[in-house]
Amino acid sequence: MALAWCLVMSVTMPWWHFQGKQNAPQNTYEVDPGVFNDRVNEFVETNQVGEMNNIPIVQPEPGGDAYLMGRIWQWYPILKLKKDQTYRIHLSSIDLQHGFSLIPMNMNIHVLPGYDYVMTITPTSTGEFSIICNEFCGIGHHRMTGKIIVEA
Repeated sequence: MALAWCLVMSVTMPWWHFQGKQNAPQNTYEVDPGVFNDRVNEFVETNQVGEMNNIPIVQPEPGGDAYLMGRIWQWYPILKLKKDQTYRIHLSSIDLQHGFSLIPMNMNIHVLPGYDYVMTITPTSTGEFSIICNEFCGIGHHRMTGKIIVEA
């Protein structure tokens, strides 16, 4: 019975990896954390449309690049996206390893300093989606949250 289960899992895991909709397509590039921080700040200056709890709300152009940075103990900035439009989301950390978990979607990525993770996404539903850090990053880990807002 155990052998049969191992064979089933050996076949289904690669199948779900390539056929499943849960895997965000991504490319990864090396990037200096300081350079990524500068890119995020430039992105915020160019695309800020508001503010929530002293955190900028940033709306990138559909089809364009958006930047999201993990830092002690915050995901920065808040992204405001349009439903059914495609975006390239750049994720990186400037200090420690963080976990990017988009709730209630089943999207989990480990984000390391020195790497730019690029995902192409097309939001298909509206609402506010929470981002939590699912990788222990220190004493303020439980407060490390962020947000993506999707509007019609």
